[in-house]
Amino acid sequence: MRLSRPLAAVSAAVILLSPAAAQARPDAAARPGASAPGQDKAGHFSFAVIGDVPYGADQIARFPGWIGQINAADPALTVHVGDIKNGSSRCDDGYYSLIRSDFDLFEGPLVYTPGDNEWTDCHRANNGAYQPLERLDRVRSVFFDHPGQTLGQEPMTVSSQAADGLPENVVFRRQQVDFAVVHVVGSNDDLQPWTGVGNTTATPAQVAEEQHRMAGAVAGVRSAFATARQRQDRAVALFLQADMFDPTYQPSGSDISAFAPLVQAIIDESSSFAGDVYLFNGDSHVYNSDHPLAPGSPLLARYTALGVTGSAAKVERITVDGSSNNLDWLKVTVNRPGAAEALSWERIPYTS
Repeated sequence: MRLSRPLAAVSAAVILLSPAAAQARPDAAARPGASAPGQDKAGHFSFAVIGDVPYGADQIARFPGWIGQINAADPALTVHVGDIKNGSSRCDDGYYSLIRSDFDLFEGPLVYTPGDNEWTDCHRANNGAYQPLERLDRVRSVFFDHPGQTLGQEPMTVSSQAADGLPENVVFRRQQVDFAVVHVVGSNDDLQPWTGVGNTTATPAQVAEEQHRMAGAVAGVRSAFATARQRQDRAVALFLQADMFDPTYQPSGSDISAFAPLVQAIIDESSSFAGDVYLFNGDSHVYNSDHPLAPGSPLLARYTALGVTGSAAKVERITVDGSSNNLDWLKVTVNRPGAAEALSWERIPYTS
């Protein structure tokens, strides 16, 4: 959750990735769910998207059961768009280990990108007053211990930016849809000060880390579009934690300035791509579907004021439910060729 967003608003309703970066687990070929990037399977398929879960003790207790319900639907894969805890709970090692053990319950591939709550916000006293960059290293060691492989009981091989120190940024291709899952978080992508450890401005190390990570995110997006154009694919689907276009509050430039390079890249790449473009995010917790980069959009105007140029009406953004609204998961279907839209989706309520 973005550090600056009022609590009331929350409830309101191309550089190709290096082949050397795709480091697979040695036994990947023997695992039944492993597949090379670009593998296509006959017929349409569906995948699940979740985020901002589990939040608090009750959801922590229910999370394994919710995973079981997703498993029962047999999605081709699941994407968790980040925030594996709420913003006011501790960032201890034991909690990360607990969530990793829950993630290991997914029967199919699980693609996870970190959110701000699991590292950026850990400077807060009620989070343990940790140094956020140390917590980021810990998140990577726990959840990305096999770069080039997803999580889950049947991991899938993906192309990652592990060679650049960003194993969480991955791209892959299924059924003429190119996926880019990139690490972009709230709190202005971690440029807001770590006040809990005594800082009043972003530190040089903080700024350097954000610039490196944002460059990787832009590269991942450009890579997905480059493959889509080369293969004449139907769609590009992007996944990240931060809600760069939250309609429930009016940000200042210091809330969103770090996102401008990514927004510009999405506009540029979408404008030169013939297929559909989808952006899935969490962060603001309330399901929403819109076109934030369409001409005349007030959400686009926020970035025009920051120097972003152009527009991209085709980009459809989908925010998944989370936090106290985490009553469902999003089932996304990749439709058969010839359908009006490459993707369609529905919210599937949890039964308990």
